[in-house]
Amino acid sequence: MTRRLVGRAAIVTGASRGLGRSIALALAAEGAAVAVVGRTEQVWDDRLPGTIGETVAEIEAAGGRAIAIRADLTNRDDIALLVDAARDALGPITILVNNAAFTAPGRPPLPGAEPRVKAAKAAPAAGKPGWPPFFGTPLHAFRRHFDIAVFATYELMQLVCPDMIDAGGGSIINISSVASRIPGDGPYPDRGGGVLPGYGGSKAALEHLTQCAAFDLAGHNIAVNALSPSKPILTPGLAYYAREFDDTAAADEFAQAAVNLAMVDAAVVTGRTIGHSEVLDGSYRPFSLA
Repeated sequence: MTRRLVGRAAIVTGASRGLGRSIALALAAEGAAVAVVGRTEQVWDDRLPGTIGETVAEIEAAGGRAIAIRADLTNRDDIALLVDAARDALGPITILVNNAAFTAPGRPPLPGAEPRVKAAKAAPAAGKPGWPPFFGTPLHAFRRHFDIAVFATYELMQLVCPDMIDAGGGSIINISSVASRIPGDGPYPDRGGGVLPGYGGSKAALEHLTQCAAFDLAGHNIAVNALSPSKPILTPGLAYYAREFDDTAAADEFAQAAVNLAMVDAAVVTGRTIGHSEVLDGSYRPFSLA
């Protein structure tokens, strides 16, 4: 079987578990060398299994090439260092997958600290009891979503674009969510579903950033797209909060869509927010795979 990404190097953020891990594995299976980026070097909550080292080990066991890079995307120094480390180890970066997001509460321990393996207690509701999520979400929590999903993505794109321009092309994939469109237009007779002001707001901003970057990079053969699950995917992050869904998709299926999106012709598919099922069946618009 011909591996379609041989000779390319990729960065995947939030790759210790969930969609990031699956995407890193899928890119490596196609021959890409992958920088597996995340904060988790040791499991700190039983409900959030997986580490960046485990993802790398799985890639290497399958014959792929990868390195683990610990980075906190709220730290600008870490962002610059991770790109340098990935480039030094793997060569010019021509694929960037911005998957990291602020989901489950809490943070993994710093390097050298004792692992926290006991399951964390449920996080108390923010604000006053009975307040709705918008008023009950403190500003620092709202801002954290944007720090990771928007501001870090913005800087990572700026840092890797010179590699892509020099290489004559590349692909940036920003992982979005249907949460960017929840709750939608009012009025709201049914308010049982709730809202996600921080997470959903950051994903909406990420989709607009995707369009802006795609517009500016159109002359450099760099495709910039946002990929969103067409159905809920029970990753550890989502399952941390909810498990009851009528219909779900598999993480591996989503990862295959990310691989396909990494190979689209930037003159044909860029600046779009696309559901992963539409990528797999080509129903969104005609695709041209490089």
